[in-house]
Amino acid sequence: MENQIFELQYALDTFYFLICGALVMWMAAGFAMLEAGLVRSKNTTEILTKNIGLFAIACTMYMICGYHFMYGGGYFLSGISGGETLVAEALSASAENGFDGDSVYSAASDFFFQVVFVATCMSIVSGAVAERMKLWAFFLFAIVMTAFIYPMEGSWTWGGKAVPFIGELNFVDFAGSGIVHMAGAAAALAGVLLLGARKGKYGKNGEIRAIPGANLPLAALGTLILWLGWFGFNGGSVLKLGDIASANSVAMVFLNTNAAAAGGAIGALLLARLIFGKADLTMLLNGALAGLVAITAGPDTPTPLMATIFGMIAGVIVVCSILAFDKMKIDDPVGAISVHGVVGFFGVMIVPITNPEATFLGQLGGAAVIFVWVFGCSLIVWSIIKTVMGLRIGEEEEYEGADLAECGQEAYPEFVN
Repeated sequence: MENQIFELQYALDTFYFLICGALVMWMAAGFAMLEAGLVRSKNTTEILTKNIGLFAIACTMYMICGYHFMYGGGYFLSGISGGETLVAEALSASAENGFDGDSVYSAASDFFFQVVFVATCMSIVSGAVAERMKLWAFFLFAIVMTAFIYPMEGSWTWGGKAVPFIGELNFVDFAGSGIVHMAGAAAALAGVLLLGARKGKYGKNGEIRAIPGANLPLAALGTLILWLGWFGFNGGSVLKLGDIASANSVAMVFLNTNAAAAGGAIGALLLARLIFGKADLTMLLNGALAGLVAITAGPDTPTPLMATIFGMIAGVIVVCSILAFDKMKIDDPVGAISVHGVVGFFGVMIVPITNPEATFLGQLGGAAVIFVWVFGCSLIVWSIIKTVMGLRIGEEEEYEGADLAECGQEAYPEFVN
């Protein structure tokens, strides 16, 4: 009977991992639609190519070496057939010591769940460097980011290796506000600083010129897809479902994730109304995403009301951050650095408010290590790529659009801006 209970939980936990991984994979569609909606129509094909290409690169490089660097799972190179062995070993231990309800799931499902997180991290970069970066320069960086830069910082946090003082400081990041989102934003910031702003974004006298996106319905759809996918992102990080305590934890994570997103949307909408005198859809969308990013570091411990408040604060922060980066002439077409970087740091730092196991010093130390590593390595890699092949398309190509320059086809051939 005990063996049957174990096998059932093994099946449930594995299935839950796979479903949550599929939800996170669907976030790739969300990023693609969001970014396609917020860039000009002449850059739509290129940004879609980036998003699908980076997903393929991330999945391949993480399989080849990234997962090994992060968790030591090099056996993926020769295929995955360890499920039966894992079950047999766990059943043997259960027979000797009694089954304690620990999560045990297929190694293949664990890899699938982890690899879609890698792709999410890289997706953050594509929007920030949109409309002026060479496609193949971006793909070269994606190879290094997903094969080495992200897996190494992941090994020091979730992997528990190489930098022991992070663990000693009790750094807590439940689903990746810092490990995934702030890391992606740090890589994006390094690229944007070397890349420069889009032509015409900033005037000679310092004025900021708005460059509106071509398709706000697509951007809204992308945000809702991301909102949905985030339930897999945070919910799957509970790691198991097959017992009462875990099922209750999953339900609370889902509830808090949704509450924070709603709070973020409301906070950004209200602040935008105060600043601009009108409802700003793009700020509303980024506010919802900011709420999601903020709650990701600790969706399991706040009350729903507290999660909503965290989200509202994040929504306010992201509006202020987007405006501040514009004043600093750091051109981020979709607000990715603000949403995932600034708010990602905020999400990491609020964990100790509701989680007594975390400390502010530990959170600050962990965030600092992640940012310094990813930003420093990314700056080096971007600089090498810039020296070897250049990062930016030509001025005339930028004027005509990256679609024709990089892909040779237009997304909207009858309606070109």
